[in-house]
This record gives sequence, structure tokens and C-alpha cells, in this order.
Amino acid sequence: MTSFCAPPTVWRMLINADLSGGPGALREVIGAGEPLNPEVIDQVAKAWGLSLRDGYGQTEMTAAVGNTPGSAVKPGSMGRPLPGQPVVLVDPNTGERVEGAGAEGELCFDLSARPLSLMTGYQGDEVRNAEAMEGGWYHTGDVASIDADGYITYVGRTDDVFKASDFKISPFELESVLIEHPAVAEAAVVPAPDEVRLAVPKAYLMLAPGYAADEDTARSILKYAREHLQPWQRVRRIEFAELPKTISGKIRRVELRSREEQVAAGDIKPSGTEWRDDMFPELKG
Repeated sequence: MTSFCAPPTVWRMLINADLSGGPGALREVIGAGEPLNPEVIDQVAKAWGLSLRDGYGQTEMTAAVGNTPGSAVKPGSMGRPLPGQPVVLVDPNTGERVEGAGAEGELCFDLSARPLSLMTGYQGDEVRNAEAMEGGWYHTGDVASIDADGYITYVGRTDDVFKASDFKISPFELESVLIEHPAVAEAAVVPAPDEVRLAVPKAYLMLAPGYAADEDTARSILKYAREHLQPWQRVRRIEFAELPKTISGKIRRVELRSREEQVAAGDIKPSGTEWRDDMFPELKG
């Protein structure tokens, strides 16, 4: 086997395993299905000397963005638009295209240059078709940013990005920092309703082998997040739990977000295993 493609869920499991045996005959390693965290790319490079390349596509299309062989990999970026793919960023409020270094918007296809790789439509669902193709764009529902070199970085699903203390929070950005902590195997960040800040970032975490879901681990992770995130990004609550996933391995943040809303409304009881930064005097503020 010379090429290996797996979803980031599998890669995050692999970097917690013993990779000392080397890559064997592998010459190409690829992530697909969900965003690939920079820490995972770094760990694979250190262990195997191979560049783990990310890309982007959907069920509705073939690959649209990618880190092609021979191009420089920017950890955290899913690469640049692939040949023949009219990828643009669109302001979700105005429906207008946004351009230039640092621009952020919904990842869309320009339908005036509609590629053959894009579906013709959703069979028997004209309402959904109209929504997906509104304004002359095919709307992916994913938010991304672009840098001066044309590299595109995933920010989140349009319904995953949230505000805390009036600052926009990208769950993927916080999750990428959290999994740098040796105790964290996987992370999913969602908004937890808060009376003062409207919402605060809460992380559901799966622990790496050998770590206990106890007070010391919680303190260590919250402290790490405090030291490596901006004050307005601070993860203020964590909970150790199994993460709900789709059959393809994507984390279903929508389930966790719904659970937090139900707990806040009193519809369901809290798990009793949540750890908050205000439980630790040294982490207050």
C-alpha cells in the first residue's frame, strides 16, 4: 500500500498509538471528511516524515480544494482551489463575493462557471435546490477564510460558528488548540448558554489512553487552554464524554449544542461531570 486516506478521527487515534514502526511503503497520506487539525499533521510528520495533506469536498461534488502533491502544506489550511473548480467566498449577509487576503465568508461555487463535478441538483426537492443555488452560487454551508497565497482555511459550518461576549468563535480553531494537550484525543466545542456572556465555549473531550477523567486532568486542560487561547476565546467549561459521530466519523456538534440548550432550559439534567474554570481559583477571570 502506497497511499492512505482516512478521516481525521482515524488520524487522531493513530497519533495516540505507536507509530515507531514507520510508514512502510506509504508515499502519500491524506485526510478527508472533516477538517484536519495542525497538531495531527505535525505529529505524523515527526513520526513518519510524510506531509499529511488535507482537502475539501462534499457528497454533492468531487474534491474542490486541496493540497496537491509538490505544493507547500500550510498546517490548518485545506489548500487551494483545484483546477476547474470555481471556488469563491461569499458574504452570507449580502450574498456578494468577498476577496483579498484575510477575507472570510461562505465557501461557494460560482454557477456562471458551473463545473461538471457539481451535482445537477437534489432529486425531487426543488425547495432545497433553490436554497442551495440561491444568488447564482452553490452554497456549501461552510465558512472559510483565504490568505494572500490563496490558501483556504476552514472556519466552521455556518451553524457551528457562534458568539461569546460578542466575539465570533470558531469551534475548529479552539479544538485544534485543545488537542495539542497530551491528555486530549478528540475535542468538540459548542456554545453553552451563559447569563452574563450570552454563551461561553464548552469543550466535550475524549481522553487519550492513560489519562483519568478527574480533577487534576480537568485543571491541566483548562490551564492549557487559558495559556494558549485569547481571553475572548477561553474555554470555560469542559466535560469528558464520548463524542457523537456520523457513520463517516464526523463529529455531530449539533447534538452537543442541542444538549446544552436543553440543560439551560431545564428540560434535561446536567451530567454532573462538567468542570468549570471558576471551580479553580487560579483560573478565575
